[in-house]
Amino acid sequence: MVNKDRVVNEFLELIQIDSHSGKEGEVAKVLIKKLEELGLEVTIDNAGEKVGGETGNIIAKLKGSKPGPTILFSSHMDTVKPGLGIKPVIKDEVIYSDGTTILGSDDKAGVAAILEGIKLIKENNVEHADVEIAFSIWEEGGLFGSKYMDYSLINADMAFVLDSGGSPGEIIIQGPAQDKVNAKIIGKPAHAGVAPEEGISAIQIAARAIDRMNLLRIDEETTANVGVITGGEATNIVTPEVMIKAEARSTNEEKLSKQTAHMVEIFEKAAADFGGKVEMDVERMYPAFNVDENDTIVVKAKEVFNRMGIEGYTKSTGGGSDTNVFNGNGIKAINLGIGMKKPHTLEEHISIKDLTDSARMVFELVKIYGE
Repeated sequence: MVNKDRVVNEFLELIQIDSHSGKEGEVAKVLIKKLEELGLEVTIDNAGEKVGGETGNIIAKLKGSKPGPTILFSSHMDTVKPGLGIKPVIKDEVIYSDGTTILGSDDKAGVAAILEGIKLIKENNVEHADVEIAFSIWEEGGLFGSKYMDYSLINADMAFVLDSGGSPGEIIIQGPAQDKVNAKIIGKPAHAGVAPEEGISAIQIAARAIDRMNLLRIDEETTANVGVITGGEATNIVTPEVMIKAEARSTNEEKLSKQTAHMVEIFEKAAADFGGKVEMDVERMYPAFNVDENDTIVVKAKEVFNRMGIEGYTKSTGGGSDTNVFNGNGIKAINLGIGMKKPHTLEEHISIKDLTDSARMVFELVKIYGE
């Protein structure tokens, strides 16, 4: 049913178009043309203007032939670095990069699967209700495309996000909220050899705070991490300023607020202990989501996998995706596995079987909601 050569070639075409976050202009042009050739009504929203990108999100609509719930399929167009000049290699029915870049299956495998699924719908004259597609920008590093998406352009009752690493059959029904926790620690400079007692070491403040902070796995629902520390110019200067970038996540937003408050308190206490100061920047990056196991969207997905001869199963994730933002905007959404393995690394790869199964998954979802 799925045209294997076609979906593979389209995927290979897409990953060879450079599209780091904020630089999705060229791939967007290609996708707009492909969608219009398939007969979809295409709109570009103004998210790109809001975040300083080359293009906005692509919102496309395939008019249905019968009444019924409108379903949305979504994947993101951007890739992480290093993703320039990707050279794909196929070995034993698995697609890799040449090892000098990421592959870009995160998330162009989702994009290619959606395109192929729509082609199958049209080729097989499948009766269906309205179908919508959202190809988002700048998902990596902040979910900015979905955050600033123009939701007035979307009428979907539910959304299927194709952006998880499990093979088709995986259904992500729970994901955490995330807080960004950044601290600017301010000490006082002094000559480290002549008059160190006149200085206040921002590094010393940071060390005490991190040592006393609850980090990494807090409980089964909550994590926290200090990821970036910058500061200092020379060993003979008592460091006057340090920047720290940290995060906290939890599927329980009450626990997340508690963990974030703890981190802020520890930074402030450490600064006070040494007579320094700290400026905090805390932001809720995206909300948590939790879709009931027995919800129709999950039941239908499992039925689709059963038709495909695949075991459907649900799980939670510790990562964030556009799924979080869609749910936060009132569109019930789940994240589906499409088989990308080792994303964000030079070893990233995807099997051709998972790619073709993902395309069939899209086709079967449209089909089942049209019955």
